[in-house]
Amino acid sequence: MMSKLTLQILKSLAIADIVVILFSIIFFDIKMLWNTQIGFLSASLVMLASMKSYKRMVDARVEHNIITIDDTRDTIDKLEDEHDLYSEEIVEDESVDIRDAVKDEKARMKKNRRSLGETIRDTKAALSLNRIGAYVVLILGFFYLNRHGLLMVPSYILALSIPMLVVVFVLLSNKEAS
Repeated sequence: MMSKLTLQILKSLAIADIVVILFSIIFFDIKMLWNTQIGFLSASLVMLASMKSYKRMVDARVEHNIITIDDTRDTIDKLEDEHDLYSEEIVEDESVDIRDAVKDEKARMKKNRRSLGETIRDTKAALSLNRIGAYVVLILGFFYLNRHGLLMVPSYILALSIPMLVVVFVLLSNKEAS
């Protein structure tokens, strides 16, 4: 069952596509219609597949209680002191041997290294079949237009950007309504 937000995004994309179709037919020719439709539909597929795969990844992390954010420092401190160089908790000891300090740091970094399983689990969103299929449709659509001499780059790029703008608008308006 689709969520309310997903249905709202799909409705908004359908309305935007109808507007693009009407604009292309009324003011331009069939080449413009081909470009806008192939660009719009392939970009919509990429956006929807990406959202679905990232939602699945986040749901899996919540289910397995995997937290990857360090909340011990506030956001401003993270931005201003990215490597925690000015932390008040670190006490510098002059008598520490530099070799021992390097070995300790390497051991600490090795302990924090991610396993292959964790890395694969995190790349599932990027390598989902939905996203790969959507990008294949995007590439094949571009090659189709180019091969048949129908490609009009400005209208194609404009059509690629419209679904992104629609989704961002729906998400922001939904956030403000909440």
